[in-house]
Amino acid sequence: MSEQSKSTNNEILVVENLKKHFVIGQEGVVDRKPITVKAIDGISFSIREGETLGLVGESGSGKSTVAYITVGMYQPTSGAMYLNGENLFADGDKRSLKHKKEIQIVFQDPGSSLNPRRNIKDILELPLRIHQPGKDRQREVLRLLHEVDLPPEYMHKYPRQLSGGEKQIIAIARALASDPTLIVLDEPTSALDVSVQGKVINLLIRLQRELNLSYMFITHDLSLMRNVASRVAIMYLGKICEVADTAEFFQRPQHPYTQMLLSSIPVISEKEEALKPSRVHSQGEIPSPVNLPPGCSFHQRCPYVMDVCKQVDPVMVETGSGHIVRCHLFEQPS
Repeated sequence: MSEQSKSTNNEILVVENLKKHFVIGQEGVVDRKPITVKAIDGISFSIREGETLGLVGESGSGKSTVAYITVGMYQPTSGAMYLNGENLFADGDKRSLKHKKEIQIVFQDPGSSLNPRRNIKDILELPLRIHQPGKDRQREVLRLLHEVDLPPEYMHKYPRQLSGGEKQIIAIARALASDPTLIVLDEPTSALDVSVQGKVINLLIRLQRELNLSYMFITHDLSLMRNVASRVAIMYLGKICEVADTAEFFQRPQHPYTQMLLSSIPVISEKEEALKPSRVHSQGEIPSPVNLPPGCSFHQRCPYVMDVCKQVDPVMVETGSGHIVRCHLFEQPS
């Protein structure tokens, strides 16, 4: 398949065998062997037009590294990423203005992502100046504020005058300014009070519906994904364990790590408890990303571990329509 035709079924983003390794030091006095962290180690997935892919994992799983590569903050060690069929890495570390326009990001902490010395008008005008040079910037700023349900007078305020939720809403408006196709949401509600999280989520859902946006929603909160995501992908130590449509994912989780995560979600009623999978008790500790065990990286914690798990890294296997699992339990015997 050519580099200009790497999307099917309305897929706007296609990721193939993506890797990002960080050298964090050296060991040994003579050989000086590099110490490497495999933050992402060969993941593949896609995002379709108008959908939300929930990328879920614990801290250190590599999900934020995926976000930063997607928006061009990091360059991959290897692998490919295609936006509407065009290779984002074709020119090395130089990303075209077109691709920068099409992919935007909303960071976790709105307080640190907005320039405190600029008022909201200046903050929203910057991407307009770069990506929409022919438009009336003040009119566009007013339009963006209206889209995110903020009054016009907010254009004269500074970030310090806004609440945490309002800052994040401005960050969302800034992401919309370039008229993007894909927005990467890097835990956009985790730094907010519970009282305003719902407001931000409802705003994101409305904007997606009205503007036909696609989201990569990065989070550690599986409960949130039940109501927000179209599909869910679970990451563990730099690899994807399981991908499935949201309803299928919550009804038929298959990877032992996924089952462990779902069974540990706190609930407040017996009815909700009955919907959870049988509790899976992990053993041991999460391995160091600097010294991963051979075979499956989860085998030291898995209650179903087999000899092959300790020696051979499993591959992704499709167990149903769109349901993919990386586990030896689902591989066909040779």
